[in-house]
Amino acid sequence: MKIILTSIGTRGDIEPFLAIGEILKERGHHVICLFPEQFRNLAEDSGFEFVSLGSKFIKLLESPEGRVVMGGGKFRFKKIKALIKLISVQSAANKEMIRKQEECIEGYSPDRIIHHPKAIYPTLWGIENKGKTTLISPVPYLHFVKEHSHIIFHKNFGKHINKWTYKLADYALVKSISYSQKWILNPNRKQKVKKITEALSKNNVIYTISPSLFSRPQYWEKNLKVLGFHERNKTRNWMPSNALEQFLEKNPKVVFITFGSMINQHPKRNTALILKILDNNKISAIINTCEGGLVKPKNYQHDRIHFVENIPYDWIFPKMYAVVHHGGSGTTHMATKYGCANLIIPHIVDQYIWNKIVHQKGIGPLGIDISNITMKSLEPRIIDLIENITYKENAEKLITEMLKEDFKDELYSSIMNQ
Repeated sequence: MKIILTSIGTRGDIEPFLAIGEILKERGHHVICLFPEQFRNLAEDSGFEFVSLGSKFIKLLESPEGRVVMGGGKFRFKKIKALIKLISVQSAANKEMIRKQEECIEGYSPDRIIHHPKAIYPTLWGIENKGKTTLISPVPYLHFVKEHSHIIFHKNFGKHINKWTYKLADYALVKSISYSQKWILNPNRKQKVKKITEALSKNNVIYTISPSLFSRPQYWEKNLKVLGFHERNKTRNWMPSNALEQFLEKNPKVVFITFGSMINQHPKRNTALILKILDNNKISAIINTCEGGLVKPKNYQHDRIHFVENIPYDWIFPKMYAVVHHGGSGTTHMATKYGCANLIIPHIVDQYIWNKIVHQKGIGPLGIDISNITMKSLEPRIIDLIENITYKENAEKLITEMLKEDFKDELYSSIMNQ
C-alpha cells in the first residue's frame, strides 16, 4: 500500500510517525513522509520518500515572538502581545501547509493516511474515505478523561468542568478545520460542520503512549486506543566521538541535560545558571545544545562537563544516571524506558502534564517552568534528583513494565483493519 504519514510541529511531533513508518516499511508498504522541510533529513535517514510542507511554520516558532510564546510562563502582557502577533502572521503558513497536504494527498491517492491532530486536510479526506485515516497522538488528554481536563488546560477541575474543557477544545478544532477549508483547491472536498464533527468523534485514534505512564480509560469508545511508545533506530548513521567515550569512562555517574527542540528567551543565561549548579555540587553532565535552548559558552572547558550538538537518545540514555529535560513525550518515554531518574523543566502545553506524571510515578521531583528557574528554585531540585535514590529505583522498576509492552502487531492491525 501507499501510506502517507503527515505531522506538523517540533521534532517530538515527528518522531512517533517515523517509528510507525519503520513498522510499515518492514511489512512491505511504500511510506511517504509529508513533514515540514526541516525534517527532511530524519525521514530520508530512515529510507522514506519525503514531500515537504515548507518551512514557514517552524520559522514562526523560531522567531522572536515564537521564542516568547514557547518560553514557558503565564500569559502576561509580553506573552499575549507576542501570541497575537504570531497568530496574525500564521495564516500564510497554515495556508501553505494545507495546500501542500492537499496536493500531496490528491496526487498520490494513498491507501491510508496517518496524521497528527495539527494536520487538517486528512480529516476532510477521511470523510469521503472512511476507514482509511488514523489520527496519532503522542500526548494524553485529547479525549475525555474524568480525572483531568483537556491538555491545553493541564489541570483537574473536577469531572463536570473537565468534560466541558474537552467540548470547548473540540468546538474550537471543528471551527478551525471548517474555517481552513477556504484555502483548499478542491471544492468537492469541502465539508459541513456536522460531517467534520462526526469524523473527529468516530475516526480511528491511536495514542502512542506507554500504558505504564497513561492507562486507557475503560469508558472510552473502541476507536480510541493506547498502543504504547514506539521509537525508530536512531543510531543507524551515527557514531560516538573519542572525546565522548573518554568522558564516559572518566565519569561513571552522569546527568544528561537537554531542552530538545525547545527554544527560550534566555539560552545563555539559563545555561550559565545550570553550569553554576553543576559546578557547585560537583555533578558530571552531558549538555545537549541541539536547537539552541542551551548554548556552549565560548572557550568553555571543564573535566566534568561535556557538550554535544546531536546525539541519539537510545545510545546515551542507558549510560546516564538521570536526565534533566523539557518534558517532551518522546524524551520522557525514553528516559523512563532506560531507567533514568527525571527532572522536567516544562516549556509548553503537554510538558506540564509529563512533569506531573513523572512526579506521580515517583521517578523524579516536581519540575519548574523554564521561565521561573533561578539558583534558588532549580538547585534544590537537581540535588534532590541526584541524592534521592528512590527516583532511580522507581525508574528501574518501570523498565520491566515497559519492556513487556509490545503493541506493534496491534498498532499495525488497527491502521490496516479499521
